[in-house]
Amino acid sequence: MNHWEESIRDFSHYLRIERGLSPRTAQSYALDLEKLRLYVQQHCPQNAPWELTFEHLEDFVRECARQGLSPRSLSRLVSAVRGFYRFLNVENYTEENPALLLETPRTGRRLPDVLTVEEVDRLIAAIRLDEPQGERNRTMLELMYACGLRVSELTELHLSDLFFAEGFIRVRGKGSKERFVPINTRAIRLVQSYIDTVRSHQEVSSRWADTVFLSRRGTGLTRAMVFTIIRRAAADAGIEKKVSPHTLRHSFATHLLEGGADLTDIQAMLGHASITTTEIYTHIELSRLAEVVQRYHPRAQISKK
Repeated sequence: MNHWEESIRDFSHYLRIERGLSPRTAQSYALDLEKLRLYVQQHCPQNAPWELTFEHLEDFVRECARQGLSPRSLSRLVSAVRGFYRFLNVENYTEENPALLLETPRTGRRLPDVLTVEEVDRLIAAIRLDEPQGERNRTMLELMYACGLRVSELTELHLSDLFFAEGFIRVRGKGSKERFVPINTRAIRLVQSYIDTVRSHQEVSSRWADTVFLSRRGTGLTRAMVFTIIRRAAADAGIEKKVSPHTLRHSFATHLLEGGADLTDIQAMLGHASITTTEIYTHIELSRLAEVVQRYHPRAQISKK
């Protein structure tokens, strides 16, 4: 019996015996997890259940949504995955729960939330620099927006990945694929200042000796910590949009496109395997242009009268 079969069997037993769920409900959850097992078998067959990341799970759920799974079935599937990884976490198979922030995607093609340049400025300015982790938090937000990083790419960034003299950082994306991303001088200055004035004075666990951004205990940051920092900053900045680490990545790509950057260049910087993934930003730009026409074109104004 392999890791997947054994883990799903143990989870089903836990649902029936300890949670008191009906055999039918436990079986439904097991069938949902079987979908996950088959997805892993196709895309990353070497991974045991506890080796999957949030990105793996998010991609799986999105794939199920694209295949036309009903909203009710999709909601149950996400619930099953969350419960499964909560079980693995409690049983100490995983140090962190990669499904903690997993959400049920809305059906249909939805454009990601994007901040304006002014809103990005307000978000970063809302970081409280008088707090112990203020400079670290401001630096993280600035770097995510400057380089279009995923949250996992930020938390896994190493000191050895910083090539400031050349103006690049090395990023480890999905599937451990590496890419080099340009970094602007402002972001370089803030990262270097954080390293020199904050990080260099911390006691660092040997496991995290090469990690750039650390918790106050000298260990690596979790995704949940970064989510909390950004959501708090958004609230302090009075931004009513739903803001997450991915919002800064979306804003990075959209602002580059609005500024005239080539789509293939944006694809390379984001680490998208397919240009079709990057093309979502052309829809954002077209949507913005449509609003401009409706607001300013004389014929559009006449049609409103």
